This record gives sequence, structure tokens and C-alpha cells, in this order.
Amino acid sequence: MDGEWRGMAVGPGGAVPIYNTITMTDQTWIWVGFNAFVLLMLGLDLGVFHRKAHVVSFRESMSWTAVWIGLAMAFNAWIWHEMGPEKGLEFFTGYVIEKSLSVDNVFVFALLFTYFRVPQLYQHKVLFWGVLGALVMRAVMIVLGAALVAHFAWILYLFGAFLIFTGIKMIAKQEGEIHPEHNPVVRWFKRFVEVTPDFRGDRFWVREHGRLMATPLLVVLLLVEISDLIFAVDSIPAIFAVTKDPFIVYSSNVFAIMGLRSLYFALAGVMDKFHYLKIGLGLVLSFVGVKMLLAHTPWKIDTLYSLGGIVGILGLSVVASLVWPRKVAV
Repeated sequence: MDGEWRGMAVGPGGAVPIYNTITMTDQTWIWVGFNAFVLLMLGLDLGVFHRKAHVVSFRESMSWTAVWIGLAMAFNAWIWHEMGPEKGLEFFTGYVIEKSLSVDNVFVFALLFTYFRVPQLYQHKVLFWGVLGALVMRAVMIVLGAALVAHFAWILYLFGAFLIFTGIKMIAKQEGEIHPEHNPVVRWFKRFVEVTPDFRGDRFWVREHGRLMATPLLVVLLLVEISDLIFAVDSIPAIFAVTKDPFIVYSSNVFAIMGLRSLYFALAGVMDKFHYLKIGLGLVLSFVGVKMLLAHTPWKIDTLYSLGGIVGILGLSVVASLVWPRKVAV
């Protein structure tokens, strides 16, 4: 019989095995169907709901945040039903990890938009194309990561050590100013591509005086993509601590990233209130790294305990931020 063994059930003829009846053909269609759904939602987002540039209000951003979380939970329920409770818990834990780590992206987006003085009217378009590029980059990284884990099991220990190092670095690092003009990729880009001195509406490219020129909005988009690539280097190894199933890794990443734009517009104005959140994210990365190192030892941390630890750390960091607010210099 095709499928994955899921346990035993007692029937009229005695105990019989239960199989997950999802075959290789079914998995192919699941991948195709899921990506078709993602493209449909992206098309509706840009072509219908945000066809005209407008300032995204707090109410609208909260509504879309609720929609994306609701879709993720509905998909989680489908995985739970079709693939079993273990896969369902893996997806949920992975989604929580990716969603929490994506909050750090919000800090960077806010800094970039403030530094370049990007009008609120154009910010959604930058994030839309930034998310689209992030989905492609993460898909490639997940495929490569899954292949490495499958062929070189020891790489999980390397991932674990890297996450612990990154978490400690995030906790210890002090807040500093951002200087995008010093970014080597941006400097290389400006060496070969002429950039207009100011924005040209919501356009990334313009033709002026017979020359094709980039606008500052394209530079911001480039930096958004670079920042997501840097964060993906942390977040993708983190989810491999929870599951090695490429589809669970990919789908949880996609749902977390797809809701990132609405999360930005919902949190951008209040991020300063949660000043301990960065420490919480650093602790989450370190905790996940420890889980990865203990995966093949008697002290292995189960997925359910991992979920409780992650939620507990994030909850405490938010509560601590509200109880002990940052002192504002007079």
C-alpha cells in the first residue's frame, strides 16, 4: 500500500494499520495547488484590492493581518486532517517561528522607509514586490537546505551552532543608525545604473532624456530584498529544527511572508513600545539552535515543548516591554 504509516486502529477484524494515503502524485498536486493559491492571492492583492496606490490604514492592515492568520490556521487544519497531528503541529510551530522572526523585518522596513522618505502612498507596492522576490529566494533556499540536510545530516549541528551564535549576537547588539548608501550592493548598483534624484510616483524605472533610469524606489526595493535574504539565512535553518519536510518548511514560510506587509502597516507605528522584543527574538533563535543540537540525544526537545518555549519567550518579551517601557530622553 502507498502512503506513510500513521499508527494502528482497532476494527472488527482486530488491529489494522492506518496509512496516510497521500501518494507521490498527490504531493505533486498539493505543491501545484498551493502555489496556484499563492499566485491567485497575490493577483487579487495587487490587481483588485490595491490596484490604486493608497495609504494603508491601521484598520485595513489589521483586517488583512486577520485574513492571513485565518488562512494559515485553515491550512493548518487541513494539514492536521490530511497528514496527521504530527505534521499539523510541525506546521503550526514553524509558522509561529517564521512569523515571530519576520517581526525583525518590520524594524528594517520602517528604518528604510524613514531614511529614504518613501511616501506612505508607495510603501505597499515596494513591500508587494519585495514579498514576491522573497518567496522566490526562500523557495530556492529551502530546496537547497532540504537537499543538504538529506545528504549531510551533520549540517543540522552546523545550523544549530549558527542559530545560537546569531541569537547571542542579536541580544548583545546595540541599536544603531542605518546607512544604506554604504551597502556594497547599492554602491555597485549605482555604479552601473543611473538613479533619478527623487521619486517618480510609484515607478521603479523611467525613461528621461532618452536614458533608462532607476528611481530611488527601486533602490529601496533592492534593500528590502537584501534584508529578507539576510533574515532568511536565520529563519530557514530555524524551521529545519522543527521539521525536515520541505512542504511544511515552504508553506509555513509562505504564510508568514505573505502576511508580512499587513503586519508592517499594523506594527510600524508601535514598534518602539516593544523594545525587549529583539532580545526575545534572539532568545528564540538560541533556543531553536539548542533544540537542533539536542535532536539526536536523550534530551531531545519535542515539538510541543518547543512551541510552548517559543510562545513563552515572545510573550514575556512583550509583557516586559509594556511593564518596563523605554525611558524617553527629555
